[in-house]
Amino acid sequence: MTSQSILDDKPKDECGVFGVYGPGLDVARLTYFGLHALQHRGQESAGIAVSGPEGMRIRKRLGLVQTVFDESDLRHLRGDLAVGHTRYSTTGSTLPENAGPMSAESSVGTIVVAHNGNIVNAVQLRQELETEGARFATSTDTEVLTQLIARSPGATIVEKLQAAMPRCVGAFSLCILTAGEIVGVRDLKGIRPLVIGDLDGGAVIASESCALSTIGADIVREVEPGEIVVANDAGITSHRLAGAAGTASCLFEYIYFARPDSLMSGRRVYLTRQRMGEELAREAPAEADVVIPVPDSAIPAAIGYARESGIQFSEGLIKNRYIGRTFIQPDQKLREVGVRLKFSALPEIIGGKRVVLVDDTIVRATTSSLIVDLLRSAGAREVHMRIHAPPIQHPCYLGVDMASRDELIAASKTVEEIQEEIGADSLRYLSLDGLFRSIGSPENGFCTGCLTGRYPVDVGEATGKFGIEANDRSHNGNGVARDRQVILESPGAFRSLAGAGRTEAGG
Repeated sequence: MTSQSILDDKPKDECGVFGVYGPGLDVARLTYFGLHALQHRGQESAGIAVSGPEGMRIRKRLGLVQTVFDESDLRHLRGDLAVGHTRYSTTGSTLPENAGPMSAESSVGTIVVAHNGNIVNAVQLRQELETEGARFATSTDTEVLTQLIARSPGATIVEKLQAAMPRCVGAFSLCILTAGEIVGVRDLKGIRPLVIGDLDGGAVIASESCALSTIGADIVREVEPGEIVVANDAGITSHRLAGAAGTASCLFEYIYFARPDSLMSGRRVYLTRQRMGEELAREAPAEADVVIPVPDSAIPAAIGYARESGIQFSEGLIKNRYIGRTFIQPDQKLREVGVRLKFSALPEIIGGKRVVLVDDTIVRATTSSLIVDLLRSAGAREVHMRIHAPPIQHPCYLGVDMASRDELIAASKTVEEIQEEIGADSLRYLSLDGLFRSIGSPENGFCTGCLTGRYPVDVGEATGKFGIEANDRSHNGNGVARDRQVILESPGAFRSLAGAGRTEAGG
């Protein structure tokens, strides 16, 4: 059974990656705090790998960052450079062996890979690698990537990457650990984010700038689409992957995923979301008494809507921030209870009022209808729902678990039909043009696949979140080899663990 949100009606987080090259620094502790800052990008598992005089060591486990690591772990993870990963599963189930980062032996030594994104042709690549003798212990595309890089030709990690990555269709931002280097790689279209920072002369690579700010690093720049950056004792060098052309950054980083305090393409995400609310107020005004957000991600947009419309802003919904993931299957009754576990309405704020309810997305509409009901039970006279993004009509194959097309309500129903489904007095979405005006960039710099069905890469080979597992079962009937979880103790040495769980290195 996999863990899932009680209110499973949002695009799911992706993954967060972090790497630091810092001789003389406590790199494990820095990575721990960096992963804390990236916790919003994945809450299923976390892992840290370090390299130092005693070799490479790794810790990874299912759970949040603060539950995966304790003080003894950080003392044990001694080294001069480290990578970390916090995961939401966009390929493969929530299993202990699927926790990242992943490791493999190669002709340039052991490599450890942390990956954010999704490789569309992972099943095909894995089949090719298996014919070459590769054996797999997980059902993730990250392990496929790691084995592909390890087995590709090249005298250096850069040459291996230049040979391997053009074979990968999809989205990827990588942090790679070798014995003496940290390597960052971004896909040819720059779909997933990656940024470089400086910390006391050391180098930091992370999914978002908020992780750099957390540890006191200065932002240097974003990794460019199709760029490989290498941090070692010679400093930072830049290399290119063949075929990089144009940019297609994920729009939902701006709408929902990125932390509001992060900078993306020089824009503060919080202010961008405020502008989305302002545009929404201009495009879809409502006669109302109060504007309230669905916390937390819609707060900036609701502030923008209120400011532009002149309607009072207030927090009429209070969020219980301790409601997270559960192993209880969310049947309809649990969803109804769950909305009251997660949100409570303030009758003093919304009672007798005409309410503008601002949210970032509607996926299946189950949560939206329950929230509208919650507001009405608290005395709202009217509920006018406003979404600060266009309707999601297509699934994402490039690193976001956004539900299948059959589950997306906007794929089969009109705005009027969705309005009736959720029980709102009116429903309006921000237009695509309004979204681009809010961001301040033209459409050709972004991936609009989930909104328009036009993807920046060929997704014809996509097999879905559980494609590797389904393919593995069809071949041997047993699924992945769960008893082959491996950990790293020293350069070139692996020790197999019976079963899965917390990986123990050395000691």
